[in-house]
Amino acid sequence: MRYLTFALPKGRLATKTMTLFEKVGFTCEEMKGDSRKLIFVNEELKLKFFLAKATDVPTYVEYGAADIGVVGRDTILEERKNLYEVLDFGFGKCRMVVAGPKEMEAKLKQNELIRVATKYPNIAKDYFNNQKNQTVEIIKLNGSIELAPLVDLSEVIVDIVETGSTLKENGLVVLEEICTLSARMVVNRVSLKIENKRITKLIEDLRKALSEKEA
Repeated sequence: MRYLTFALPKGRLATKTMTLFEKVGFTCEEMKGDSRKLIFVNEELKLKFFLAKATDVPTYVEYGAADIGVVGRDTILEERKNLYEVLDFGFGKCRMVVAGPKEMEAKLKQNELIRVATKYPNIAKDYFNNQKNQTVEIIKLNGSIELAPLVDLSEVIVDIVETGSTLKENGLVVLEEICTLSARMVVNRVSLKIENKRITKLIEDLRKALSEKEA
């Protein structure tokens, strides 16, 4: 039997995912220790796990380096890889929004040409160009997105909001909601064919575990 390989994002999402996997019998004791290893193996169940940067997880899955990945929906929408999104884990919930000073609300409704700063240019472009039919100038930033409207780099931003406290502290508000986000399981298209029985059972078991958790 071949290994079933999982790519997980580093941090809290990996911890929550492994807690969920353990409920359906997919365990990996190696991951619980303080180790600098890059790949963790459950030899008995023929499972391999590795931790990667969240934005790289879809790439590992698309190219078959991993059969299965877990990643936020924001990364799936932004990276646009050719893979199957098969399950919503329901944790890691947040929102992708358009935010800015309150007075920008009117400009957004009038579909005026504005500048939008974001770490997610593909999501922003799709939202404004395809969903709102509004022409905007997208400015790609890599961090501290809230700074952009404060120093007149852009009129608004497109970013992830969890509690909204950072926006509030900087005098910004949510102007429009683009979509809700949460952790999703993705599967390589070829892997779903050659490991259909194992992967399908895992999906069913995880779906059952998630429904029991909600009940």
